[in-house]
Amino acid sequence: MDDTKPTVAVFRPADERLDAAVELLASLGAEPLPDPMLQVEPTGATPREDADYTVLTSKTGVELAAAGWSPSGAVCAIGASTADALRAAGYAVDVVPEEFSSAGLVDRLADEVAGARVEVARSDHGSAVLLDGLEDAGAYVHETVLYRLTRPADSGVSAERAAAGDLDVALFTSSLTVENALAAADERGVREAAIAGLNDAIVGCIGAPTRETAESHGIAVDVVPDEADFEALARAAVGRARDCR
Repeated sequence: MDDTKPTVAVFRPADERLDAAVELLASLGAEPLPDPMLQVEPTGATPREDADYTVLTSKTGVELAAAGWSPSGAVCAIGASTADALRAAGYAVDVVPEEFSSAGLVDRLADEVAGARVEVARSDHGSAVLLDGLEDAGAYVHETVLYRLTRPADSGVSAERAAAGDLDVALFTSSLTVENALAAADERGVREAAIAGLNDAIVGCIGAPTRETAESHGIAVDVVPDEADFEALARAAVGRARDCR
């Protein structure tokens, strides 16, 4: 059996999320390759406080909104990690959809938001599915952009490793991480080789939208965990990589 540690590219922002991801991957017997594909630029905007429903879609959004602000109406989290962040900030959480996605949240709220004011506080790269779906259900939707997501200038080491055939696993946690990884590969002149390298590796995506984005760019996806959670993604993908050795 080959006991070499699989090299695993992880694209989380360079904050405690990346630190936790690196620690987790090391505990799983992998060699982490941190290559942040997102950085957070706060806008300073504050969500409205007069809504019937307040929707938060990320832990980052909760942290940026929490200072000096209180959500109004029913507090909705798009998934478990956002709900945990809301509770840690001292807020009760009223709604978490069974499917942790924009579509899942729309499905959960569609029968009850007609005529209601819905505040959606999130990044500038939020899915149109959420806003359009709530409006189609009859809600009056207002969006507050709490932060912008940009790509770090030095990103792309994983693209070169993939292009060289020196990457075993890649863990994509959003459609934007896929798009930014490919943009970084473009900048380094290795896009086609990087995609080929990814297709020789194990590619994990945190959910269906991320998988669809990867596949639309010619990247074969091997792992999508049942739960949209980074730990579940990492464990499944590293396990698959070991099974393939």
